[in-house]
Amino acid sequence: MIRPYRPEDRAAVELVFYRAVHEGTVAHSSAAQRAAWAPAPEPDWEKPDHLVAHWCYVAEEEGRMTGYFSMDHSGYLDEAFVIPEVMGNGTAAALYNTVMARAKAAGLTRFTVFAAHQSRQFLTRRDWQVERMATVTRDGVEFTEAQMVLELTE
Repeated sequence: MIRPYRPEDRAAVELVFYRAVHEGTVAHSSAAQRAAWAPAPEPDWEKPDHLVAHWCYVAEEEGRMTGYFSMDHSGYLDEAFVIPEVMGNGTAAALYNTVMARAKAAGLTRFTVFAAHQSRQFLTRRDWQVERMATVTRDGVEFTEAQMVLELTE
């Protein structure tokens, strides 16, 4: 089931993020990169919940959160994660289609993202284009990400 994000989903979403990074990216990232990217399976409760200001949708199966996608109102695909056991079963595609339909309904025609390896493959299959590769640093650890864009035309 796909539904809109609610503030009470915050802990479950953070666990999805943590598991997606620590289990789902092992083939494409180092332990240091995973630790810098997702340091804890709990939210930082001192920081505001930025997802409430986004178009954010979550996937649930049998009462368990299995993924989420969020996009800000400018068309930036901020977060896109599913837990390893649902990778490849259509959960990510359903979340993507839902968030994109919402953004398109708002009149957006240009979308951007900084994508890691697996996200880049997923988005390339959906006509996103790599504009450039970029090196970013989190907590002193370097990552290579693709700056990608999707431009819709009539």
